[in-house]
Amino acid sequence: MDGLVALAWGLFCGGASLVGASVGWFSKPSPRVTAGMMAFGSGILMSAVAFELMGEAWHAGGLFATTIGFVVGAAMFTVGAVVLAEKGARNRKRSVLPEKSTAGVAALAIALGSVLDGVPESIVIGLSVLDGGVSLPIVAAVFLANVPEGMSSAVGMKKAGMSKTYVFGLWGGIAVLCGIGALGGYMLFHDAPAEYVAVAQGVAAGAIVAMIADTMIPEAFNETHNAAGLITAAGFLTAFLLSHAFG
Repeated sequence: MDGLVALAWGLFCGGASLVGASVGWFSKPSPRVTAGMMAFGSGILMSAVAFELMGEAWHAGGLFATTIGFVVGAAMFTVGAVVLAEKGARNRKRSVLPEKSTAGVAALAIALGSVLDGVPESIVIGLSVLDGGVSLPIVAAVFLANVPEGMSSAVGMKKAGMSKTYVFGLWGGIAVLCGIGALGGYMLFHDAPAEYVAVAQGVAAGAIVAMIADTMIPEAFNETHNAAGLITAAGFLTAFLLSHAFG
């Protein structure tokens, strides 16, 4: 039953990207609004990593396991991001992507990059169910961060001339993968020693922090400039309050 709970919450959070993509495709938000939402989402994820993931990992498996996992997660994401950047997915979460003539070359890399970004978040959802119930602060953080991610990417893909079928097929598929990832995170670690769970949480935390720095903060600063810091801080405080109200 808990596995189905993890699957459902993973699909819910993954679906937030599809919601964001719909907003980005049909409402034509300004680049400044899109970037502002990206800054807010960055702050939310930072807070969730600091007060939920890393804290729980340390309490569960100790400092060493948490540190190893964090370093491995950050390194894995960075290597993956570098490879994808060379294939054309450097700006996969930005509202400005290559022109139509190069969109086809970048399409697969963008899809793979979106999966790379979503995997750590979905595993986090599954791991949070291990304690007997999903963590509402984690769910809120991932959901609210996924909306601007999907919005920003959809805006850029539309400008690059990608079809509606491709864009919504991509984000729908990623939503399903997020559900599977959450289920996998739960199934793989529900009987695992606490140290293994701590390593997994650390890996997810490290990958998310690297993703924020690599893709989200650049998009936020690109349009909001001096306001990016304040908006990010507002997102951080929102998740902090959620953590202490429902944690």
